Amino acid sequence: MLNVENLKVQFFHEDVKSWNTAVNQVSFKVTKGKVLGIVGESGSGKSVTSFSIMRLYHEDNANISGEITFQDINLLQLPDAEIRKYRGNKI
Repeated sequence: MLNVENLKVQFFHEDVKSWNTAVNQVSFKVTKGKVLGIVGESGSGKSVTSFSIMRLYHEDNANISGEITFQDINLLQLPDAEIRKYRGNKI
């Protein structure tokens, strides 16, 4: 149902004019009827991972790469109007 492969999330820091990696090479799969818990220390990337799956970061200051598929649809390739249909009720 949800498959995340090699997720990498970087944020642009204006002060130093460079990209900093917040999540690096995260992969997991959640199949129908199953639950996945993500546990980690504060600042370990749990929320960044979740927000990236839902594409809640603006492309101007966040670089999200890897593959995120939900029901065989690549969420990273969907236009903004389409991804909104998946947020909340489906993801």
